[in-house]
Amino acid sequence: MQQDAQALNLEQVLGILRRRVPLIILCVVVVAGAAYGYSKHETKKYTATASLAFSVNSLSQQVAGLPPNSSGNLLAQQASNLELVKLGDMAAKTASQLGHGLTDEKVTESLNISGEGESSVVDVSATATSPELAAAIANTYTGTFVKEQQSANRQYFKSALALVNRQLTGLSPAQRVGQDGLELQDRAQTLGLLAELNYGNVQIAQEAVAPTKPSSPKTSKNAALGVFLGLLIGLGLAFVLERLERRLRGPEDLEGIYHLPMLGVIPESAALSRLARRDGGKRAALPPTDAEAFNLVRAHLRFFNVDRDLRTILIASAAPGDGKTTIARHLAEAAARLGSRVLLLEVDLRHPTLAEHLDIQSGPGLADVLIGAISMSVATQSVELVAPPGDVANGRALDVLAAGAVLPPNPAELLESHAMDAVLEQAKFAYDLVVIDTPPLTAVSDAFPLLTKVDGVVIVGRVGRSRRDVAERLHQVLASSGSPLLGVIANGSKSGGPSSYGDTRADKVLPVAVSTNGTGPSERVPTAKV
Repeated sequence: MQQDAQALNLEQVLGILRRRVPLIILCVVVVAGAAYGYSKHETKKYTATASLAFSVNSLSQQVAGLPPNSSGNLLAQQASNLELVKLGDMAAKTASQLGHGLTDEKVTESLNISGEGESSVVDVSATATSPELAAAIANTYTGTFVKEQQSANRQYFKSALALVNRQLTGLSPAQRVGQDGLELQDRAQTLGLLAELNYGNVQIAQEAVAPTKPSSPKTSKNAALGVFLGLLIGLGLAFVLERLERRLRGPEDLEGIYHLPMLGVIPESAALSRLARRDGGKRAALPPTDAEAFNLVRAHLRFFNVDRDLRTILIASAAPGDGKTTIARHLAEAAARLGSRVLLLEVDLRHPTLAEHLDIQSGPGLADVLIGAISMSVATQSVELVAPPGDVANGRALDVLAAGAVLPPNPAELLESHAMDAVLEQAKFAYDLVVIDTPPLTAVSDAFPLLTKVDGVVIVGRVGRSRRDVAERLHQVLASSGSPLLGVIANGSKSGGPSSYGDTRADKVLPVAVSTNGTGPSERVPTAKV
């Protein structure tokens, strides 16, 4: 069950994607195009990078008699070097040296100072609208920093040399030739040499060169990100709109909501929604493709007879307008044409339409039978199904028990009565198949007592018109009712319906004549909007 639900969910997702492909493509094109256009019109910027190398084992520390840095302090030393490069007035001095309208704020904003892992190298990157200016900012900044460090070191060495000289002056002649005196003399000589050489613990490892390509905008990268972002937006909108969409978009929606197999797809057809022309007292039958759709439904229902005896089938819908009356009528006719004894029973005692559809007498009907005013055999009318000469279906008829001309004030009580149970039992005994047309199940509760008294229930939904929330509400009710649900029929599908097989010329359409108890041929055709 869980695997089936997962497969069904996957089918729903794929169905949503198929229906919303134009929207998804539009979002991808719009967002990617916007990203590409923005990138093309954005000002190009260039980035140049210069590198500084710091001495890990500082000579100044050795001269001062301190041990060199250990490898375990590399990260701390790297962080210290980064802060050292950022401190001071290097940005202001760089702006003063270069000019070009630069200020210390602009120089600071253009710089990016970063370290290379655990190494002693610090990268100074400058970004500007000109490649030459970017390289000049990076080189000037690093060069100024190195000079500042050399000057600071020179002052450090001079101060240290002065201190060592004072220590030497304070020594006696004997102490000067001793070990301590000789060490001080060596240190003084080294400090004097370092002060003259402008020694520093940092030097330029690599100068910045003018870049040949801009660092921003990255048109290709931005366009690719636009495609990805547009795809995400399109998918999000697709599922949001699908969630907000209240109509059933396709037959798969019916299967997904009711979790029932699809028994048939009835195509959107003018023959089902308009009055047909009469020609010689006969009414034209459905086109072959439409008629075959009902034949397929009848054939699918026969598979259920393998493990159960389907004698009474209830045709239901969630709301008015789904076409259940037309589905019930043509399904009954399809079975009757094959020689079955079929009764079309109308239990909509509030708004009956079957008599008008078939152009039969609007006289006594089911309501009169239920109150005992008339017998079932008297209230039942016969509709002759006329086929072309030589056809085996010629002369066969469909029995119809309409609701009746006078509507009762208590339809729900009548349908739940023992009299209704007797009508069903009598119909099952006298007919091979009883097709029951009901009122909409979410509009009134009249037909709910019949759901568990029939052999099978078929749900009809109109694609493009039926509301999803109404269908979901009906599914919740049916799921807990214990009804023998058989499947769903999608009515009004613009892509469904079987294709014609063989000759589909207009002269092959079967004419149908209708005769009733004492009435003439029919002048009306049922519509699919019931």
